[in-house]
Amino acid sequence: MRIGELSRSTGVTVPTIKFYLREGLLPPGEATSPTQAQYDESHVRRLRLVRALVEVARLPLTSVRAVTSAVDDPPESLHDLLGIAHDALPPEVADDVDVSAAASVVEDLGWDVHPGSRALRQLAAAMSALDGLGLPASPDVVARYGRAVEPIAAREIEQVPTGSGEEAVTYVVSGTALYEPVIAALRRLAHQDLSARRFGPRP
Repeated sequence: MRIGELSRSTGVTVPTIKFYLREGLLPPGEATSPTQAQYDESHVRRLRLVRALVEVARLPLTSVRAVTSAVDDPPESLHDLLGIAHDALPPEVADDVDVSAAASVVEDLGWDVHPGSRALRQLAAAMSALDGLGLPASPDVVARYGRAVEPIAAREIEQVPTGSGEEAVTYVVSGTALYEPVIAALRRLAHQDLSARRFGPRP
């Protein structure tokens, strides 16, 4: 397919495709003339991945490049590849944050987590912010949240496609970026319902 058809197939504009080509996020097509190239399904899959990383996860190009490089030269296991994808997701947290409280939560839950995980630092920073405001954020309190989300995470990991690294990374990044707002919104709706039950006007 030519670049116009690639654009129609993916919903990515031709100028954006050309930008991704210049940035090395999309491999070049097979040249058929000095100004024309042919693209195939591998380019469709890559564009879907890049689009998920840029438009859904809102990653900077440096992070997108790190993920696509890992897909092109994958680590030994899918687990490690998905770890690279997760570690690219925001928010950015300082490398030197104290993760001892967060590590205590993970240990209490019995989870197998890499000590250098960005998500561990994200949890540590969130717990520190809560503690600074005097809100309950002890490891046992936070572990209760962990137990609540574990079944959700288990279901999501069961559904990760294994056909290719690109499919798996696209699923994990898009699912994480899009379902986290769903979880947050449902929690707030539950707050509304429970608040109405506890504090609302009595009939």
